[in-house]
Amino acid sequence: MSPDTDTSLGDELVASLAEGMAILRGEVQPARFHPAPAAVDVRAIRKGLGLSQSEFARRFGFGIATMRDWEQGRYQPDQAARSYLLVIEREPEVVGRVLQTATV
Repeated sequence: MSPDTDTSLGDELVASLAEGMAILRGEVQPARFHPAPAAVDVRAIRKGLGLSQSEFARRFGFGIATMRDWEQGRYQPDQAARSYLLVIEREPEVVGRVLQTATV
């Protein structure tokens, strides 16, 4: 990296941090904010796809015990899982293609 690039990157990082702090203080609204739904019906999503708990868990990377806990109301999915489940509900084929081609 050149010195100019280092300075530019540093300036961007400082500006981003300042913006983040202003958002946390409530002084400005974030440019983009897409909250996950407050709750999702995991059983309805799974049944809508015609999958058993084990098939759904295996296909989309969840533990079977986690599926049972969600469906029986013992636990609720966290925000990231709720967002992921919403994408699965709306675009299961896309999620499947992405996961099939993903490399670890």
